[in-house]
Amino acid sequence: MDAGLRARLTTAGVTPECAATIELVRDVLARVGDKWTVLVITTLADGPLRFTTLHERIAGVSQRMLSQTLRSLTRDGLITRTAYAEVPPRVEYALTPLGRSLSDTVTHVVRWVQEHQTEIVRNREEFDGSGSATR
Repeated sequence: MDAGLRARLTTAGVTPECAATIELVRDVLARVGDKWTVLVITTLADGPLRFTTLHERIAGVSQRMLSQTLRSLTRDGLITRTAYAEVPPRVEYALTPLGRSLSDTVTHVVRWVQEHQTEIVRNREEFDGSGSATR
């Protein structure tokens, strides 16, 4: 947590344990809110995949960004990276039980968006057309 936020929380009377929870919540929300995380999690929902296959299935992601995302998800315990001692080497990525629970949650959000897509688009068009966007 940055020192400024920690100082503000302390001044507000937040305990160190609560501040640690706030820090983790912010960090996890940033991870889960990242578009590449969501795409990797949903792509792995059907089972383990190799890096190249993931890269092919996730349109627009660079190899570097995919590598960083996979490393972060592995660090958080959301996916596993399994290297097989073969020639040529083979590495697969798969969801952990924790990652599967996130996948279930993301699926609910995607379904919600699908169910309300027309309404959201209409609201955006009304907002953009009303001049409210410039206020």
